[in-house]
Amino acid sequence: MLDPLILLPAVINGLTMGAVYALVALGLTLIYGVLHIINFAHGSLLMVGLYGVFFLHRAGVDPYLALVIMVPALFVVGYALQWSVIGKASHGSDQNVLLVTLGVSIVIENLALYFFTADTLTVDTPYVFEMIDLGIALVPLPRVIAFLSALVLAALLWLLIARSDLGRAIRAVAKERQGARLVGIDVDHIFAMSFGIGTACLGAAACLLLPMFYVSPHVGHVFVLVAFTVVVLGGMGSFSGALFGGLLIGVTESVGGLLLGESLGQIGIFLIFIATLMFRPSGLFGARLS
Repeated sequence: MLDPLILLPAVINGLTMGAVYALVALGLTLIYGVLHIINFAHGSLLMVGLYGVFFLHRAGVDPYLALVIMVPALFVVGYALQWSVIGKASHGSDQNVLLVTLGVSIVIENLALYFFTADTLTVDTPYVFEMIDLGIALVPLPRVIAFLSALVLAALLWLLIARSDLGRAIRAVAKERQGARLVGIDVDHIFAMSFGIGTACLGAAACLLLPMFYVSPHVGHVFVLVAFTVVVLGGMGSFSGALFGGLLIGVTESVGGLLLGESLGQIGIFLIFIATLMFRPSGLFGARLS
């Protein structure tokens, strides 16, 4: 039996990382909920965001202030990628989309290897080693900022989808794209907007991650597998499921690392993934854009 004084800090650290996992997964679940595709380029686009934050930091921009640059920049990247490459190359076939996004991922990673080499890069900020005393645990300041910011951004995304005209159009296309087209909605534009918003989530996640993480051409692999697990666990297309799933996966990884060692901490994540597919394939919250 673990001592609560050891277990509670691990749970808190898991929740802080899980919020960032949820933010990455929210972008993935939005893209799936509207386009009904699995975006294999999601991890590579997160890597692009991390490199963007790294070079902005070199230019003197704090990683958290880089949010105002990286979120719109990644939105433009995602919109342009869907509009000019994925949408046109797929010819309306979901199977083609899978291959196209996989191809985009390979191209992006190899370009990163060519221009940046395989070196692991980090940023040095004055607050990276600052701690917040929560009474039951000391938590690094970047993790607290990441946790709170991810929750706020998730709430803003939910408000956008639930309350705005754009959100209503996105939900209409997700439910019935042909019906949406008949009432005058530009479905191709909504596809590109959804892909752009999902990619913008990665820009925000990159700004929250880099003060406590690293960037390399293959760093996306670390997060994309976890993001897929979160989306499947919560329910494909469910925003509330992605948020809950991200927090649960973060805690599972943290407590698993405490019990089994850091290198084996992710075993619990994939056990949850397998169990979800076996016993509740629709996810804990069902499959819907909500």
